Amino acid sequence: MRTINQKISDYLYIIIGSILAGFGIAAFTTPGKIAGGGVNGIAIILYHTLDLEPGFTMLLMNIPIFIVGLRVFGPKYGFKSLLGMLLLSASVSATGKLIGYGGIIAYTDSVDILLSALFGGIFIGAGIGLVLRSGANTGGTDIISQVLNKYTAIPLGTCLLLVDGLVIITSAFFFGIERAMFAIITVYSSSQMVNYVIMVIGTRYAKTVYLFSEHLETINEMIINELHHGGTIFSGMGIYTKQERKMLMAVIPNQQISRLTTMVHKTDPKAFMIVEEAYQVLGEGFTPMAKIAARVEEPTPAVVPRVKTRSAAQVTPVSRHRSHKKH
Repeated sequence: MRTINQKISDYLYIIIGSILAGFGIAAFTTPGKIAGGGVNGIAIILYHTLDLEPGFTMLLMNIPIFIVGLRVFGPKYGFKSLLGMLLLSASVSATGKLIGYGGIIAYTDSVDILLSALFGGIFIGAGIGLVLRSGANTGGTDIISQVLNKYTAIPLGTCLLLVDGLVIITSAFFFGIERAMFAIITVYSSSQMVNYVIMVIGTRYAKTVYLFSEHLETINEMIINELHHGGTIFSGMGIYTKQERKMLMAVIPNQQISRLTTMVHKTDPKAFMIVEEAYQVLGEGFTPMAKIAARVEEPTPAVVPRVKTRSAAQVTPVSRHRSHKKH
């Protein structure tokens, strides 16, 4: 069962996330005529062509889409997603009434449009990322993409690209090619922010370390006694030397990377290490697995962030790494 604190934090994520995303739409992308896909992109086009209020337009479009989601996917499109959808529309309208849809930038040249594309994407991505962290979503064309994916052989990522691409291409006819290109920047920056908020913020960021050395046992003891973490030693064979070799794999928090590097270098200057990002580490010494598992107890829409999680690997003779707690 989810705790009261977890439920409260989920609703805080939805509220704060909706406010941030709404501010990004009303203060940056709408006045900049940047229709970066989704229902908000359609609402921006309708605002500048038919003078329809964006927040209200988004609500009108989202209601039937949400109903489709309920009919196709069942009750998992529940109260939290409905709340996120309503709050986002309300946030757009409230921000628009507060500061106007003329924006907070003068829009005297292309630099102003670029700033709107970047900061609009940052605010929208941060807001949607917080909503997704709660297990909810803000409705929109993501649901349409999921329906297409369910009834066709088209992958979900391709469906998302097709739907958003269609909105961006449509915006080019109304606002010009240049604005459509700025819209692509908005989509990219918002995607990166969604990825960052979901995968990094609030987690104990760590790196996975793969270490080859003739002194693995000594290094392993130092990791246990000085860094208070553990690791696993694997056996393998060098493809060039054809000799048996052992490899130590460990996960260590960022703040201990420099210390580990110094320890390894002093023990074996010829050590070979591979370091890659560990975006989520669950278990003893890191994020409790129960905290993450609790989120799946209440089924909610599995909207896929439009981003690829990447593993950034570094290979150096002696470089940065991270290792995991004792298993």
